[in-house]
Amino acid sequence: MQKSQPILFGIILAIVGVILFSAKAVMVKMAYQYNINSEHLLLFRMLFSLPFYFVIAILNKPSNPKEIKGKDYLWIIFFGFVGYYLASYFDFLGLQYVKAGLERIILFVYPTFVIIISRFFLKDKITKQQLVAIIITYIGVVITFWQELKLDSANIGLGALLIFFSALTYAIYLVGSGWLIPKFGAVTFTSYAMIVSSLCIISQYLIFDRGNLFDYSLEVYILAILMAVFSTIIPSYLISYAIARLGASNVAIIGSLGPISTIILAFFLLDESMSSVQILGSVIVILGIYSITRNNKKK
Repeated sequence: MQKSQPILFGIILAIVGVILFSAKAVMVKMAYQYNINSEHLLLFRMLFSLPFYFVIAILNKPSNPKEIKGKDYLWIIFFGFVGYYLASYFDFLGLQYVKAGLERIILFVYPTFVIIISRFFLKDKITKQQLVAIIITYIGVVITFWQELKLDSANIGLGALLIFFSALTYAIYLVGSGWLIPKFGAVTFTSYAMIVSSLCIISQYLIFDRGNLFDYSLEVYILAILMAVFSTIIPSYLISYAIARLGASNVAIIGSLGPISTIILAFFLLDESMSSVQILGSVIVILGIYSITRNNKKK
């Protein structure tokens, strides 16, 4: 019973983190009403987040400094670049060519990538419960977004490939998190990785853009601050804590709740419609996540 408590707590952390991350999409839609482009909104999100990550990184030291080698810091730079920068950038590029429904279906193959990468590089075993959970959650996601698919883009192949790379790079980040968090600790690893990602986004702006950032309405900056705090800083630490308790594979499966929670939040906050088919798909995804929860309670 005592062992199941930290596992259950990890599941709760993962669910809350996924829901907070998914709220980002709702705030992005709200911000787009004020005519801001995606690059600047992403930049604001990370600019407002960066000071917090710096302060938290300074106040926290690695958990096991004796186990940390110089190359581990290079790995953090790599995972920070790949996970929260490159994965987001591929996703943004792909959305220029494919509909959001298809994007969500392709993007959520990443739990499979996490399990495969963990199996071959970290020698983690793939359990039957994980396979069952993945199949159930995939069925739910496909059912939820199938009716949104409209394959009318001339470059749909390119768009799908970019979204595929987004899923792959995010999976690489999750696996790297599971490997490095025991050395650095959840707080320190997350702070370092997010600082790297923020600096990458700022560098992209300075090199390729340099547009005016002060002409937007006050609502844009307020939404960017809310996005930074509630859909970036807080969930990034929650997900890292969850990975430390559950492992990257199980957290990736719970991540399938993301697109479902986006639909629910959009229904309440943006007055978007929610069909019976989407409700059915959502229930199936929740059942898939529950199968992981039930399996961990038995341990």
